[in-house]
Amino acid sequence: MAIYAVGDIQGCYTELVQLLEKIRFDPAVDKLWLVGDLVNRGADSLQVLRLVKSLGDAAITVLGNHDLHLLAVAYGQGRLHRGDTLDEILNAPDREELLTWLRHQRLLHVEGEFVLVHAGLLPGWTVAQAAGLAREVENALQSADYVDFLAHMYGNQPNAWDDTLTGYKRLRVITNALTRMRICTERGRMEFDFKAEQQNIPEGYRPWFDVAGRASFNATVIFGHWSALGLMIKPNAVALDTGCLWGGPLTAIRLDDREIIQVDCADSSVAKHW
Repeated sequence: MAIYAVGDIQGCYTELVQLLEKIRFDPAVDKLWLVGDLVNRGADSLQVLRLVKSLGDAAITVLGNHDLHLLAVAYGQGRLHRGDTLDEILNAPDREELLTWLRHQRLLHVEGEFVLVHAGLLPGWTVAQAAGLAREVENALQSADYVDFLAHMYGNQPNAWDDTLTGYKRLRVITNALTRMRICTERGRMEFDFKAEQQNIPEGYRPWFDVAGRASFNATVIFGHWSALGLMIKPNAVALDTGCLWGGPLTAIRLDDREIIQVDCADSSVAKHW
């Protein structure tokens, strides 16, 4: 048995299939961990969803910001943006089956020393605390009131964690940290506009995984979301978004020995046009 963690797919179905063939993935014995952003901007988001769903318990995916965006649009709480490629899912005959399945995926997965998340963990959160907070959002998404959650999900405030937060403000901070954060201050105040390389980080901020005294330091956090960061392998942080959508490879790491497996982007012309 092997566990393979895979970076942001974003509708790159051809590359996902090639990657599974390259690693000789066997769903009967192997596990596939996906860092989220299964959909959007790429050409074949519908096929990606269908494939990952078909893998059943062999695949574990955490939700990314693009996956949440799909849910918000589908249920009337968001609007399509220029460059979105979600229409095929929204018009699919199995739309509701796929969206219900997506709504029931996790925001955080913990197994042994590893933590799987789309964007990151606030530096003040222990792994146990982060897991508990993630469950709060998961419960909201899976409840009968999930449309209300989606209606209140967007916004950059509050931009820091406070144990006294309640209601949708509390859920929004949790969601933003787990699915949107790249950088923050030493005290955990998040900034959401920055998407560039590390050398261009604004003064007073740093990558969330480099904050001194990070409470999750003893775990290995596997994440994506930051394509400009690219592949990064540290003892306690593994970044896997290598920008397949933008012409980079699609990347997997085998967790037991940290071997990197990649396949080249098949066609980035559409994404580059945007």
